[in-house]
Amino acid sequence: MYEVEHWINGKRVKGTSGRFSDIYNPATGEVQGKVPLASVAEMDEAVAKAAEAQKAWAKVNPQRRARVMMKFGDLILRDMDKLAETLSREHGKTIPDAKGDVQRGLEVVEVCMGAPNLLKGEYMDSGGPGIDLYSMRQPLGVVAGITPFNFPAMIPLWKLSPAIVSGNAMILKPSERTPSTAMMLAELLQEAGLPDGVLQVVHGDKEAVDAILDNETIEGVGFVGSTPIAQYIYGRAASNGKRAQCFGGAKNHMIIMPDADLEKAADALVGAGFGAAGERCMAISVAVPVGQETADKLIDLLVPRIEKLKVGPYTAGDDLDYGPLVTPQARDRVMGLISSGADQGATLVTDGRDFTLQGYEDGFFVGPTLFDNVTPEMDIYKEEIFGPVLSQVRTDSYEEALSLVMKNQYGNGTAIFTADGEIARDFASRVNVGMVGINFPIPVPLSYFTFGGWKKSAFGDLNQYGPDAFRFYTRTKTVTERWFQHIAHGGEFHFKAMD
Repeated sequence: MYEVEHWINGKRVKGTSGRFSDIYNPATGEVQGKVPLASVAEMDEAVAKAAEAQKAWAKVNPQRRARVMMKFGDLILRDMDKLAETLSREHGKTIPDAKGDVQRGLEVVEVCMGAPNLLKGEYMDSGGPGIDLYSMRQPLGVVAGITPFNFPAMIPLWKLSPAIVSGNAMILKPSERTPSTAMMLAELLQEAGLPDGVLQVVHGDKEAVDAILDNETIEGVGFVGSTPIAQYIYGRAASNGKRAQCFGGAKNHMIIMPDADLEKAADALVGAGFGAAGERCMAISVAVPVGQETADKLIDLLVPRIEKLKVGPYTAGDDLDYGPLVTPQARDRVMGLISSGADQGATLVTDGRDFTLQGYEDGFFVGPTLFDNVTPEMDIYKEEIFGPVLSQVRTDSYEEALSLVMKNQYGNGTAIFTADGEIARDFASRVNVGMVGINFPIPVPLSYFTFGGWKKSAFGDLNQYGPDAFRFYTRTKTVTERWFQHIAHGGEFHFKAMD
């Protein structure tokens, strides 16, 4: 049994609230550790110390701040195996998946090495008679990141890297379910040369979140999680005058046209639907074949692929397809939604509720589950399941399939598999979803673009990473200046506006 601590002013600090949350081993069901849940007083103290550290950090020129990111990136690569093992131990995902988690975060760190170019302002001379104008990007001050359990490395790195390299201090509140990876990242940043206090890692639950939202010193808040909490955080942050970007849930559809390569589409659906046990906001959870023949063929291709999936603890080797869910509550919720799908009339093709693993009977495992003949009125369609469950919704035409996607309340990601370029271009142009894949199942943009959904998948005007991150973590100041000519008359200087 281990106890995670807070990271305050460059040191591990024990919590003083007296409240703790359990950290599970998802494969065995055992409680393996505990994490402190910060009080309002603890959070406020961390913010105050961050504000002090930020003053000096903001004066460090962007090139030197970028050098810290360069060293940080090297250290992440050095400790990749350690980070992945720690991440898998608390989350349950396979080691290759955990390394992918770290790698996608590292790619944002690498973009932040070019921060001097992204932080430049603009200049215009002769805006008027003798008048010049220029703008500069300045850090907000102290900002906060509230990050989810399902990507313990990637999302914290998406938040803290652009925030810190822009000259801010960051309060990071990682998920209390998977807190240890964030602590390791904090130690690596210190080793990379980040001054103490610029990054504070404070663990907690709703009390800590509300303390962030109500603290007057914090100027901006970034969040990733479920839609109800994203909407709550966005509203409360905005009412307190804070800048906020909050990313919520998803229900990602993949349309399969009759002319698609169905073998490749089936491979894509299995990887995108069941990878990471479905615990990712960009998972494909709804397959939408066009035409009954397409749907029948797709089911026939999916079943043998699903039956070959290997599920187990991360310690079983790198050939696993996915591991357990993160907590017993997560498992029970997914099990309940599978039952509701069967009760509401969907065809249960493969039933993950029956999955057992010898020696790990108490682990939070759910087997791969496939539904056919799902309709939009069913709970398994309406809710984000966040588990290894793929639903097939049959449609008779492209327009019907497109309408299904566009009517859904979520708009994170979507994809279409087709050999028809005209259909693909029409889909990309018309669909009201933030990230679109064409013959590509999980369209997470590369780190020098930007990540963000539409509709109830996102609240706020700016996306994560890429240029938008630097816009979010800085504010623009514009200066209009005019200088006067010095005219000497008999040893005295007189001033007049320059023509």
